[in-house]
Amino acid sequence: MEPALTEIPPAELTGTYTIDPVHTEIGFVARHAMVTKVRGAFKEFEGTAYLDGEDPTKSTATVTIKTASIDTRNEQRDGHLRTNDFLDAPTFPEITFVSTRVETLDATHFRLAGDLTIKETTRAIGIEFAYQGSARDPYGNLRVGFEGSVPISRKDYGVNWNAALEGGGVLVGDKVLLEFEISAIKQD
Repeated sequence: MEPALTEIPPAELTGTYTIDPVHTEIGFVARHAMVTKVRGAFKEFEGTAYLDGEDPTKSTATVTIKTASIDTRNEQRDGHLRTNDFLDAPTFPEITFVSTRVETLDATHFRLAGDLTIKETTRAIGIEFAYQGSARDPYGNLRVGFEGSVPISRKDYGVNWNAALEGGGVLVGDKVLLEFEISAIKQD
């Protein structure tokens, strides 16, 4: 039986946080050959957030992802994803997200609006997040957790490569679901 978490009061949550890369996953899901899905993640990223526990709409966040850190558990596919056909990691080494506003949906759900930049193309997106809770870890760090996802069109970011399938359709779907499992540590 796991011990119950003691929820931290909202005023104590207010402050600056950094994403804990060891306990965070930034992943994606894309349709492959029109019959299955490929899942992957980025292994190198960093991010900061300012959380306002009393008024979440005053919160902000930024994330930077290293495009070359893409990992789908298949080195040949990962190598192709790093080329100009997809992310062009040598030319565009980072994907960035900068928040522009936070909307409270209910006590534990929020929409984080912001600008996502991939291959120098910036589009406004809105990521719905669920607050998973807060706790002090064994080292005394105040941690918060959030989970969220957002579908995007890869073509909106100039990621257009594809191959026709013999029976019709294409090898790679246009829609990509970005998934976030965030653990962040309070810094001040």
